Order: sequence, then C-alpha cells, then structure tokens
Amino acid sequence: MRKIQNSIVAFFILVSVTSNAQNPEVVRTYINTYKDLAIAEMQRTGVPASITLAQGIHESTAGTSWLVQASNNHFGIKCKSNWTGESVKHDDDARGECFRKYPVAEDSYKDHSDFLKNGQRYAFLFQLDPADYEGWANGLKKAGYATNPKYPLVLIKLVEDYNLQDYSLIALGKPPVSDIGNPNAAIITTQPVTEKSIETRIVAEKEKPVNYPEGRFLINETKVIYAKKGTSFLAIAKQYDVDLSKLFEFNEMTQIEEVDKDRLIYIQRKRKTGNNEFHIVQSGESLHDIAQLQAIRLESLIEYNWLKNDAMPAPGEQLSLKKKSSTIPKLAIKTNYSIVPGKKNNPII
Repeated sequence: MRKIQNSIVAFFILVSVTSNAQNPEVVRTYINTYKDLAIAEMQRTGVPASITLAQGIHESTAGTSWLVQASNNHFGIKCKSNWTGESVKHDDDARGECFRKYPVAEDSYKDHSDFLKNGQRYAFLFQLDPADYEGWANGLKKAGYATNPKYPLVLIKLVEDYNLQDYSLIALGKPPVSDIGNPNAAIITTQPVTEKSIETRIVAEKEKPVNYPEGRFLINETKVIYAKKGTSFLAIAKQYDVDLSKLFEFNEMTQIEEVDKDRLIYIQRKRKTGNNEFHIVQSGESLHDIAQLQAIRLESLIEYNWLKNDAMPAPGEQLSLKKKSSTIPKLAIKTNYSIVPGKKNNPII
C-alpha cells in the first residue's frame, strides 16, 4: 500500500512539473528582452539577476500570462496596504485578489527589486552571496514570497536550465561560465575581451537561432515584425498599411527592394527612450543593431552615450537607453562596419 501511495504522489509531482513546463523559445525571447534590466537592477539593489529572471519567467509564464498582459506585473506582486497605484483583480490564492498594475514592464522590475530590498522579512537574503541562487530561491520561500512548496525547485531549475547565473556574474563584473553551445543559453558576453575572443564569439553567436513571434508584436510598445531575408519591403508596407518611405525612415535604413537578412522591421516610429535602463553590448553589435533590438531611435542612443554614428562600442559595455550616461563607453578593438556612400557617418545596415 505504501508503494502505491508513493507512486501516486510521484505521478502527481510529475504531472505538476510537466504542466508548468514552458516553451523554451518563448523563455529565451523573454530572457533576451529583460536580461539587461535584471542586470541593471542587480547593480542598483543587489537582487541577483538570476533570481529576478527566474521569478519573472515563472510568475509571468515568460511574459504570456493574463496578469502580465493586463498589468505589466511580471512578479505577481499583490497590492498590499501600502500600494497607491493602479491595480487589477485576478484569481490566485483567493478569488478576485488585488494585484499591482504598472505602466511599463520596467516599473514592475524596479518595484520587484524595491519590494525585496525594503521588505524587512527579506533582509536576511541580502546577507547571502549574491551568486548563491539556491540560497536566494530557498530564502524567498522561507520568507513567504510564495505558497507553492516547490517554488525554490522551480526557480533553481530555471536558473540552471537557462544559465541565468551568467547574468548575475556579469552584474558582478565576472565572466559567465555557461557553455556557449547550450541551446537554452541566451547571448552573453565576457570580460576581459581580446580581438581573438571577439571574433570567436561573433561566429558562435551568429550561429544561434533568433526566435520572435510570427506576425506583428510589440517591443518597447512599438509595433514590429520579424522579417525573413528576401521579403519585399513593398509587400511589408502594403500588408501593414505603412507608406514605403516611412518604413525605411522608421527603421533608419537606406531604401532597398528586399530584406537583406533576417531582421526586425518596425512598422511605426521607434521611441526616444528604451524600455530598459541599459543595454549590455554583445559581440559584433552595431549601434543600429542595438537601436533595433531595443526599439529606440538611433539618434537618441548616440546622444545618450556620447558617441558618434560610426562608433562600435566594445562587448560588455553598458549603454544608457533612457538618459545621458555619466561615462563614455569603450570602443571595440576591431570595427566591423562601413560607411554608407553619400551619407555622413552612418553605418551600413
């Protein structure tokens, strides 16, 4: 009888874990969208980036849950008595519970960090080694962040499956340790950087698949599609009812007939500020690449970081996406861009 009972318990645990499994492609997209913000928040408050990302993935179902779509609440933080902002009702431990609502995802990330940093019951966590993700995962459960008894195991598994620890190490100024061949690992950079390591990383990263939703979606609240190489720009303009000249203007591109490589194409003007505070430069990224990835206007990115149009920041450098940076980023050892004929200091894209 005991063996039967144990088998039943094991079965339900297996079913529970399986039901909580998430699409790896969606998770990787989520990580690549919010990793810079998690790193910045760790540097600001000390909350490990690995834990922030793991919680965000779990609590928001990698950005696809009803709650995050309705409120930009990535961490399932409830209103509590001290909350004076907007809110939404959602069924959780009880029906119609009050959850915090944020104008943008960045506010949710900041509030999550402040919620932990300023909460007296979480104070002991900040005495732990910031690289101790297991201690943080178990400590969150101990402090009452979640009622699910498997909560620490869920977070630890996410950290290990997707190499989220690397982002904590980057925030600490240490090299990440993940295997570059891990299909779940998001694109990251290490320091110190040499010319040889840059070239090696560029080749490896170009081989990694990029996963975006089909059709129209939003980045930084800006409408965008992921177009395949060879797609006609005229066809894109007609399908999404955008003037062809405006399409090139929105994407800060010279006019060509077809998409020259798989790339993000914006169908409305990008924002003057990014959704995240910072972007950590990856190997081989041009300023235009970063502006497209973060849905920020190229001129704003250049202005905030005291750069020239033809500059290529070094991998691992932190670029400001919202305001003037207090420092000028180091430039790459070797540049991999050219100048557009007839245009002053604009990178070819």
